[in-house]
Amino acid sequence: MRFSVLSLIGHEPHPLTGELLPAADRFEEVIDTAAVAERLGFEAYSVGERHAGAFLSSSPSVVLGAIAARTSTIRLLTGVTVVAILDPVRVAEDFATLDQISRGRVELVVGKGAEAGHFDLFGLDEARQWDLQKEKYELLRRLWSEEGVDWEGEFRPPLKNVTTVPRPYAGVPRIWHGSATSLNSPELAAKHGDPLFTANAIQPLEAYARLIAHYRERFEAYGHDPADAEVAAGSGGLLIADTSQAAVTRYKELYEARVRQIFQPHLEGKAGYNTPFRTIEEAIEDGPQLIGSPQQIIDKILRWHEVYRHDLQSITVDGFGLGRPEQLETLQRFAEEIAPVVRREAPSAPRD
Repeated sequence: MRFSVLSLIGHEPHPLTGELLPAADRFEEVIDTAAVAERLGFEAYSVGERHAGAFLSSSPSVVLGAIAARTSTIRLLTGVTVVAILDPVRVAEDFATLDQISRGRVELVVGKGAEAGHFDLFGLDEARQWDLQKEKYELLRRLWSEEGVDWEGEFRPPLKNVTTVPRPYAGVPRIWHGSATSLNSPELAAKHGDPLFTANAIQPLEAYARLIAHYRERFEAYGHDPADAEVAAGSGGLLIADTSQAAVTRYKELYEARVRQIFQPHLEGKAGYNTPFRTIEEAIEDGPQLIGSPQQIIDKILRWHEVYRHDLQSITVDGFGLGRPEQLETLQRFAEEIAPVVRREAPSAPRD
């Protein structure tokens, strides 16, 4: 198992104290956390992309560029690059630049995004989101793998003999497809023989298992070797304590206040937006959150692995309002007490 740390760069008042960090301090937290994650042996650091709501992650390539300057080995992922609303030419240019600066450490996770509001912001029809996703991804793929591209589609002007610059550092970076609720992303990933990154963030395990099963089935149906199907999984947040009861005592008020804070009543009943795990006890028992003792968290990740057969696990330490010292302590405890056991019990497949 490999491990990645994700930040969506949330920027809301603390759910209990109401404190709100200045934006510049919040960015510094994220950049510093990536450097700490590298020192602790995490394989990757991921920055999300949001254009609506209480987030500061509208320009992940800029943030990842700052992280690239502070690190030397950790992989730089997105989570996700919202290719459905972006110009593929610009995406190709921005992330190839980052790939050159970081000397080949970039991996994209592409998706249509988890915030419905961004389609209106960019003047796009949300009803066409999957058409936008497919066309723009397939153009991005060509722009990185070919030179002198001739292309014509529905959602941007035609291209004639276009070669985007710079070129990626050492061939086309790995592109994952982010998957949260729909079979469309697993289908697109399977068609192109790409890896799948399931959100595993809000819904029960069975919902994500369905997406992964579809991906594996269609991956083989498209003629790809099933052994090449690669899956990663997110998590709904990480909170570690010495015992299960200590986790409930320490984090119950914080977790449940945060759930109330991010609840979106206008999206009630729509999969992938509001967690059904409203209490910390429910989250520990059945939710995609990693909350509890180190052994509980190890057991949950290995339970996911039995179903998902995933090779990369993403964690998040800044989603519940932990103070900076506790975020770093949580990362360190995970790296020292949890990651080695999971790596031993679920060894990674070789990567090209």
